[in-house]
Amino acid sequence: MSQVDENLAKVKQSLIKALASTKRSENECQLIAVSKVQPNEKLQDALTAGHRVFGENKVQEAQQKWPAYQQQFDGVELHLIGSLQTNKASDAVALFDVIQTVDRPKLARILKKEMAAQGKNVRLYIQVNTGEEEQKGGVMPADLPELLTLCREELGLEIEGLMCIPPIDDEPAFHFALLKKLAARHGLAKLSMGMSSDYELAAQMGAHYVRVGTAVFGERDYS
Repeated sequence: MSQVDENLAKVKQSLIKALASTKRSENECQLIAVSKVQPNEKLQDALTAGHRVFGENKVQEAQQKWPAYQQQFDGVELHLIGSLQTNKASDAVALFDVIQTVDRPKLARILKKEMAAQGKNVRLYIQVNTGEEEQKGGVMPADLPELLTLCREELGLEIEGLMCIPPIDDEPAFHFALLKKLAARHGLAKLSMGMSSDYELAAQMGAHYVRVGTAVFGERDYS
């Protein structure tokens, strides 16, 4: 058993315990293994262990490693969890199954156009900037209703849920609660929230996807 295999088993068991503590079943929350900047051998270990749901931050990086794995392994589900530039929208629609970072009208319009052109229905989440941080992507909470109205009524896009990345120094529970409240207010079914340091809390607070990288693959080497 590889180290990645062992880590996956530990994280999944911790996730099951967290869900059980709030009487949620284990199939109510899925683990996204965040594979950005991870070597191919670690991805291979995770895939060989049977894991199939992965997250990437950058379109170009994902293009370099995932098409081959998508052909080799059945059932791979790839999520874009990093900010998406509009000039990469066509590539993102072609490669990803889920885009979690819709955050502005221009991007929503282009994604609508690209999905129609490619005949592909990518599942979409709106990223909410719950901490209202100027340097971070995501729509401000006050602007969410307008963006949702555009997506639903003008563009006919089906928005599956909301995603957030809390400020690094804030208590994440506040942001998870806010995201859950916003989703309920707007009739959205799914929440993507929680990372390696707080995925158990996120699961207890209603997450349907948790995005875990370091706890699965180990520390990233950016050198």
